[in-house]
Amino acid sequence: MTMRSRGGATAWVLAVAVVAASAFFLASEAAGASASAAPHNYEEALRKSLLYFEAQRSGRLPHGQRVSWRDHSGLTDGLEQGVDLVGGYYDAGDHVKFGLPMAFTVTMLSWSLLEYGGDVAAAGELAHALESIKWGTDYFIKAHTQPDELWAEVGDGDTDHYCWQRPEDMTTSRQAYKVDREHPGSDVAGETAAALAAASMAFRETNPHYAHLLLHHAQQLFEFADKYRGKYDSSIAEVKSYYASVSGFHDELLWAALWLHRATGRAAYLDYVVDNAHEFGGTGWAITEFSWDVKYAGVQLLATRLLLNGEHSERHRATLELYRAKADHYMCANMGKNAADEDNVERSPGGMLYVRQWNNMQYVTSAAFLLSVYSGYLSAADASMTCAAAAGAPVGAEEMFAHARTQVEYVLGSNPRGISYLVGYGAKFPARVHHRAASIVPYKDRKEFIGCAQGFDDWFGRRSANPNVVVGAIVGGPDRRDRFRDDRQNYMQTEACTYNTAPMVGLFAMLNRVTREQSSLPTTSPRRESS
Repeated sequence: MTMRSRGGATAWVLAVAVVAASAFFLASEAAGASASAAPHNYEEALRKSLLYFEAQRSGRLPHGQRVSWRDHSGLTDGLEQGVDLVGGYYDAGDHVKFGLPMAFTVTMLSWSLLEYGGDVAAAGELAHALESIKWGTDYFIKAHTQPDELWAEVGDGDTDHYCWQRPEDMTTSRQAYKVDREHPGSDVAGETAAALAAASMAFRETNPHYAHLLLHHAQQLFEFADKYRGKYDSSIAEVKSYYASVSGFHDELLWAALWLHRATGRAAYLDYVVDNAHEFGGTGWAITEFSWDVKYAGVQLLATRLLLNGEHSERHRATLELYRAKADHYMCANMGKNAADEDNVERSPGGMLYVRQWNNMQYVTSAAFLLSVYSGYLSAADASMTCAAAAGAPVGAEEMFAHARTQVEYVLGSNPRGISYLVGYGAKFPARVHHRAASIVPYKDRKEFIGCAQGFDDWFGRRSANPNVVVGAIVGGPDRRDRFRDDRQNYMQTEACTYNTAPMVGLFAMLNRVTREQSSLPTTSPRRESS
């Protein structure tokens, strides 16, 4: 890796499943997808996606660790600064712990459970999903050492990239970096607040005490982020070449406030989102991507949910309508239905959404998630949206869901190359993932120290497959022409990141249920019952 300027089950699906399935196949044909229409094994995909987070763990691994080729690592993190920063996740194929993408990963894992938690539980994976969230939130609690202090990075990307080592052998700098009153970081503090607020709801039923603790930290972090405003990459120069906050911090402040409103029901948080809508760009930015950096589409969708559900006062309505207009723009862009071509997301000949060359799959998986979630909101409210290119015709939940599903299918191998970009799934998947730990013999099999340069000399350049399979990782993926080169040195395409897989956890679980239901549905769409 180098620079990366990189609730419950949805009952609505049953009512639209047949229509969505037929629309899916039509959308696939129109997009030029050339793979078989045979259904995928979504339960397997779900199970494997959760394994990936165990491969990315830093710290002392638990007895129940299922990814056996990993071992303890980073056990002195924070020691030089006198704070315990052991734990958390490595974001990708290296060993820096970057707070902003880690927090976004946890937010998306939590959101998956809030929307599709019943489906995850039905597949027998709820415990593993909660474990994946808790591994991150436990770390955030440690990193939030004072109300106005958050440790936002451990390790240094520059020195880390000079070495190709297993995390168990790390010799690179483990310097830790923080944001505080004098060195603000509203973006990283805001995203961490969002993650903790969302996670608090995921744990509310199974661990209410822990949920309360998470919410307490979330509220403190939001107050810190809002009171001491500034970009974290202005306070931590070391992060600029890797996870620079290009969008600034206003989107994270709105994002955090919306998650806190959902977690607490307090009107003050919604007031904040409405009162700052224009100044912070929430109702101004018409966005076509959603990522660890740019949260506006997620903000706009959460605000739209409140509008559709009637969870607002009359004074909020006009502003929430403006948020919804921008949410619709994002959805229309990803469905190719905005009037101007430049306002739509490009598609590859095989139908993949294409935003940019480096790690494009992050935009594919996040778009699939938002499209699916919004389709659920629309269906529950018996509503639709209008796109300019649709000549005023309403775009319904089933059509939106079909577009989400085409992207999931593409990831799993329904693409011109027949490659599953979910590692370990299907007959053909990337074998040379750009991942230090996966590319070197497991520590349990060979405990002799492997040095910084030795890893490059003996392992990085090997043409053979990695000795360890990073099951559940979603790699950067193909280019705009569906071309993919499975080469460890091709980090733009073969490196995986935690935030690529996180949005797919809920989608895999929901689609697992949908495909099972479809197998017993009549050949015509059932009558929709009034709610």
